[in-house]
Amino acid sequence: MGTLVRSISSDGTVIMMASDTTDIVAKAQKLHGTSKVTSAALGRLMTGASFMGQMMKEEKGTVTLRINGGGPCGSVIAVADSLGNVKGYVVNPAAELPLKENGKLDVGGAVGTDGFLTVMKDFGTGDPYTGQVPIVSGEIAEDITSYYAVSEQLPTVCALGVLVNPDKSIACAGGFLIQLLPAADEETITKVEQCLANLKPVTAMLAAGMQPADICLGVLNTFEMEILDEFDIDFKCDCSRKKVEKALISTGFAELEDMAKDPVTSVRCQFCAEQYDFTSADIARILKKAIK
Repeated sequence: MGTLVRSISSDGTVIMMASDTTDIVAKAQKLHGTSKVTSAALGRLMTGASFMGQMMKEEKGTVTLRINGGGPCGSVIAVADSLGNVKGYVVNPAAELPLKENGKLDVGGAVGTDGFLTVMKDFGTGDPYTGQVPIVSGEIAEDITSYYAVSEQLPTVCALGVLVNPDKSIACAGGFLIQLLPAADEETITKVEQCLANLKPVTAMLAAGMQPADICLGVLNTFEMEILDEFDIDFKCDCSRKKVEKALISTGFAELEDMAKDPVTSVRCQFCAEQYDFTSADIARILKKAIK
């Protein structure tokens, strides 16, 4: 279980969200067997998606982030609901790269920069919005900042981090997101920049025991920040046998006929690794639905 906190400055010029997603990223690491660098890439994207999902006003809304810059980890995908719960996976979870010269994980190298960050917002009305921006660095946070600047014209600062232990377990993970509100002026921008000038990495804050509320109050320490609310968030997958059946129907009549020849057809969820088994009799029943 993770924690997400929302806050606003008393003058109504800045909003800030912060989260601790350590348990969420740890669950993803165990499910997918990610390497150190792919854990960092996936964890950062899931944390960013959680922020973006929580900002959706629609109760059944979801946001999907997909980034692929041609790097060895392939596509990284994260999906969050409007409560901030999130799921995700990486196409090549075992991909690994040497550390950068500064000793940090080379997330940008794993993701690559020859591609796009795609954001799809599903408002539950059947008419999703899709925005796409070229990858800036592949480090995830900068790319989310770029998305907001280009696609939504919202001045944003995003910081994301995942600290991975030598045994590949997750030591801590989380992030924060700051956005300027319409009331912000040049003085507000200057104050935010000064607050961020010598800031420690978010993983250092979490490792030191800071909670998301502490981060909201401590990062923008020249503002009078008010905590609005706090949410429990989790790695949550909404897959089901019924949804898998619908997916099988969408593969087409010919494909289903081939499946019916096998005693059992197994389908595994890419997000949570749940396996759904369908006997030949099950496929025959699904075939009848497809014909109708």
